[in-house]
Amino acid sequence: MRNDFPPDARSLIGVSGGRDSVALLHWLISLGYKKLIVCHLNHQLRGRSSDADARFVQELAAKYQVDFELAAANIRALAKKKKMSIEIAAREARYSFFAKAAKRHGCHTIFLAHHADDLVETFLINLFRGAGSAGLVAIRESSTRRIDDVELTIVRPFLPVWRKEIDCYVREHRLRFREDASNKSLDPLRNRLRHRVIPFLEKVLGRNIRPTIWRAAAIAVEEENWIDGQLPEYSDAELSVPQLRALPIALQRRAILKWLRAQNISEVGFDVVERVRSLAEREASIAKVNLPRDRHARRRARRIFIE
Repeated sequence: MRNDFPPDARSLIGVSGGRDSVALLHWLISLGYKKLIVCHLNHQLRGRSSDADARFVQELAAKYQVDFELAAANIRALAKKKKMSIEIAAREARYSFFAKAAKRHGCHTIFLAHHADDLVETFLINLFRGAGSAGLVAIRESSTRRIDDVELTIVRPFLPVWRKEIDCYVREHRLRFREDASNKSLDPLRNRLRHRVIPFLEKVLGRNIRPTIWRAAAIAVEEENWIDGQLPEYSDAELSVPQLRALPIALQRRAILKWLRAQNISEVGFDVVERVRSLAEREASIAKVNLPRDRHARRRARRIFIE
């Protein structure tokens, strides 16, 4: 663990009750992280099972004598209202919950249990969706995300660790955890990748492709970090059209992506970036383009802004 995140500092940890987050909590406690605040969001997706997950995590926090934060959200209703998938709605609700917990406790670091297999699966999902190299780097070991008025540092210590290694750790320490039956369902895209697509590719190619994809993602992270450092911060509410035009097309796209993320625009893909970029073209005949969630980008007086 890097010195940036010392054991004696107060930190949040997201715990679903599944094996990954239970293993992460146990590991951090064993390293001396005694000021953790266990955070659990009841997604209300599995009725009594979801309630049982919450009770299990609360008991786990009590066992380790650490603080506990609990909240609930009707994810199905949220997904329907915002016209998004269950997975995206759940993720947004979790991060909003984490940000509120961070503000209450005066800490800005949260540990999450994403691991190497998660990185591989996310990399492939974004690749198949047509993301560029910036979009492929969806999970980092350490990253910062601004949610409302909270700057949250997200730390994923298990990102270089494979699922089978976590399984061994859980068995070795005889850790109890909650099994989510939905993990076996083939409805979510991630599960289809995990249980069908990746095994099929490995059978066809005759080798384990996961380490190769993980390395590609790791290389992309380093390259993105360097490119990101070449661009200024885009925290301003407006984007200058002349400054954007002065950049090469590749950097225009990066600048727009960075700016949109700073404006809390989610689900930003190539098409969204290109729509915004079209507003800066000299011969552009339109001054307004659509963004996800019924939001819009508009150009006026050589500035681009969100409405």
